[in-house]
Amino acid sequence: MIYVVIGFLWVSLLIYVLMGGADFGAGILELLTTETNKSHIRKTSYQAIGPIWEANHMWLIIAVVILFVGFPQVYTTVSVYLHIPLVIMLMGIIARGTAFSFRNYDAIKDSMQRVYNKIYVYSSFITPLFLGVIAGSAVSRKIDTDANTFLSAYVFDWLNWFCFSVGFFTVSLCGFLAAIFLVGEVKDDHSKRRYRRKAVQMNIAVLFWAGMIFAASLVDGIPLLTWLFGNIISLLTIISAVIALVFLWFAILKDRVVAMRFLAGFMVTMLLIAVTYAHYPNIILLKNGTELSLLHHKAPEKTIDSLGIALLTGSLFILPALFYLVYSFGKKSQQETA
Repeated sequence: MIYVVIGFLWVSLLIYVLMGGADFGAGILELLTTETNKSHIRKTSYQAIGPIWEANHMWLIIAVVILFVGFPQVYTTVSVYLHIPLVIMLMGIIARGTAFSFRNYDAIKDSMQRVYNKIYVYSSFITPLFLGVIAGSAVSRKIDTDANTFLSAYVFDWLNWFCFSVGFFTVSLCGFLAAIFLVGEVKDDHSKRRYRRKAVQMNIAVLFWAGMIFAASLVDGIPLLTWLFGNIISLLTIISAVIALVFLWFAILKDRVVAMRFLAGFMVTMLLIAVTYAHYPNIILLKNGTELSLLHHKAPEKTIDSLGIALLTGSLFILPALFYLVYSFGKKSQQETA
C-alpha cells in the first residue's frame, strides 16, 4: 500500500504543477503584459481557468495531507525548517484566491478593482516562486537540522542562488504553460500571435533559468548533472522532454490545440520524473549527509494502509466530480460565446 500512497503523492504534485501552474501563469502573463492588453488577457484567462481555479489547490491539500499522515517526519522537517517560504507561499495562495474572487464577482466595479488586480498578479508570481524555492531547498542539502542559530536553521537553507533559480524556473514554466493553454482559447489570429509571442518569451526564460540552476548546482556542489544524466531513466525522460518541446512548437505554429496541450503536459511529466527518480525514495537531502526517505521514514503500516484505502476511495468521488465541473463550465462558456 505504501506505493499507492507514494503514487498519489507524486500524481497530486504533477497535477498541481500542470493545472495550478497554468493558473498561476495566467497572472504572471498579465503582470508582464502592457496596460493596453491587460484587459484582453484578463478576460481570456478567466474563461480558461474558470473551470479549474477553485479545484486547483485540492491537489496541494492532498499532497500536504499525505505528507502529514503518511510521512510525519518529512512533514515536520519541511514545516519547521522551511516555515518562512511556506508561510509566504500560503499567503500568496490566499491573497490570489481572494483577489480573483473579488475582481470577477464583486457587485460594484470601482477603484478597488485596481487593488484586486495588483494583488492577483503579484501573488500569482510570488506563489510559484516560493514553491520552487521550497523544492530546491529540499534537494540542495541546505537544510541544517544541527544548526544553532536562527539564520543557519531557518534562512540560509532557502535564501541562496540555487533555490531562487529553481523558483524563477518554476515561475517561467508556469507562464509558458499558461501561454500555451491561452493560445487555444482565442479565435482571432492577432490574439493567437500575441500568446505565441508570450510562449516564446516564457520558453526563453525557462531555458535561461534552467541554465542558472545548473550553474548554481556546480557552484554549490549539488550533483544535478549526475541526477539527470547519470541513469538511463532520467536521461530518457530528459530526451523525451526535449523532443516533446520540439513537437510542441510545431503544434503551436499549426494551431493544433489538443496536441499542444497534450505535449505540454507530457513535457512537464517527463521533467518531473527526471528530477525525482534519481534520488528516489529520498525526498529531502539534509546538510549532515543524511536523507529522509519515503520508504524508511513512513508512518506505521496500519496508518499507511488506512491512508491508501482512503485515497483510493476518495478518488472514486473526487475525479468524476472534477470532470463534471470542467464539463459544466465548458458548456457554460460555449453558451456565452454562442
